Amino acid sequence: MEDLALNGAGWRGRRVFLTGHTGFKGGWLALWLKHLGASVYGYALDPPTHPNLFAVAGVAGALAGDTRADVRDAQAVREAMHAAQPEIVLHLAAQPLVRQSYADPAATYATNVQGTVHLLEAARACRSVRAIVSVTTDKCYENREWIWGYRESERLGGVDPYSSSKACAELVSAAYRESYFRQQDVGVATARAGNVIGGGDWSADRLVPDFLRASDASSVLVVRHPQATRPWQHVLEPLHGYLRLAQRLHEHGLRYGGAWNFGPGLEDSCPVGEVLDRLARLVPGTAWEQAAGAQPHEAHTLRLDSSKARAELSWSPRWQLTQALERTVAWHAAWRCGADMHAFSLAQIADFESAAGGAW
Repeated sequence: MEDLALNGAGWRGRRVFLTGHTGFKGGWLALWLKHLGASVYGYALDPPTHPNLFAVAGVAGALAGDTRADVRDAQAVREAMHAAQPEIVLHLAAQPLVRQSYADPAATYATNVQGTVHLLEAARACRSVRAIVSVTTDKCYENREWIWGYRESERLGGVDPYSSSKACAELVSAAYRESYFRQQDVGVATARAGNVIGGGDWSADRLVPDFLRASDASSVLVVRHPQATRPWQHVLEPLHGYLRLAQRLHEHGLRYGGAWNFGPGLEDSCPVGEVLDRLARLVPGTAWEQAAGAQPHEAHTLRLDSSKARAELSWSPRWQLTQALERTVAWHAAWRCGADMHAFSLAQIADFESAAGGAW
């Protein structure tokens, strides 16, 4: 495979339909795809927060097309897909928050499950499509609170509506792959990542954004579950996996279909409280405490086994948690100082590409 980090040969000129491009992960992915020479056609609602990465990092400049619509609108998805005529589809649009799923489960299922159906139906009717990556989550597994990393073959499940909806999205993608796309020789895969961090995330109820907001406001951060263990990784880590997977699907079709984990090493699966203590050393003066009273259920321990991606995609993490936190804090500090965040974000992407010698 050609070295994308150096010349983007595998992506140059590719037409890519990207849902969720106004969100945190989608915004970073749009910038990276443009950097690699792809033509990116975005489909999403307006940015969910203010400020947001889409505006701050000038993501609009990375797009060949920008459709603002809901994945729950089947006709709108179909029309946008037909207009874009993409070769590759990357589906990131979602309702991504556990607490929001408790507050509005119906909307969560409609977005994460039926939205995936609409996306796959639109792709099925679009003859240009050769590869589809649908992004779910590490929380799609039936959590057994064990210390080992979950493998792609583990049972799916979910106690909260968010986790359950993502497990359902996995089943939907698998059914469409076997029932329709296999006959069309279109590669369909799902991707499961850990808890992503990075610059430009202002979402509510996410640990690092909550910490940085508390730091900016000189307030004390109240945390729900400081003992909970999660697989922490910089946002560019799973995006790197999605890009590798999408290219392999495009090149080899059905061979790379199925589910894929893109998680950090076990050493970077650590408790929430430890992450906060590390952040406090990088941003002195910010305190945190545990919330009082009962909290909504969340899994206590989550780890991913990414052996399959390591062996079959030659993918592996590049930045450990310390580096991921440092770059997240650096991005936030640069934004606070009024830096050109489009250029700063592209520089972080280039820095990531050069890690480990730049080998993809």
